Amino acid sequence: MIKFLNLVIGGAAGTIARYLLAGFVYRVAGTSFPYGTLIVNASGCFILGILASLADKKFVLGPDARILLMIGFCGAFTTFSTLIFESDNLVRNGQAIKAFSNILISVILGFILYRVGSLLGEII
Repeated sequence: MIKFLNLVIGGAAGTIARYLLAGFVYRVAGTSFPYGTLIVNASGCFILGILASLADKKFVLGPDARILLMIGFCGAFTTFSTLIFESDNLVRNGQAIKAFSNILISVILGFILYRVGSLLGEII
């Protein structure tokens, strides 16, 4: 039960943080480029990198904190950070080709499927 509570709390905090940060960036930088999403994704990668190091190398994050911060908060803040985290795991396991394939396929396939879904939505 505590795992789900950590997910809910972390997820809610990540969602709110994403909304506030992206909104702030758009108010400051404008909307001519997706600066808000870019900053959220980049900062999410940075935060998840710190947390992964604290968990895996410094051993200061236990299982509950990992669920709350890494899965809950970062997962809701940006799934892009999870893509990078999992790709980094592949690199660290000597599977760099799989890592870069994961990134390329995720971005390209995601964009293609977004467009297909968008077109389907227009037809419906």
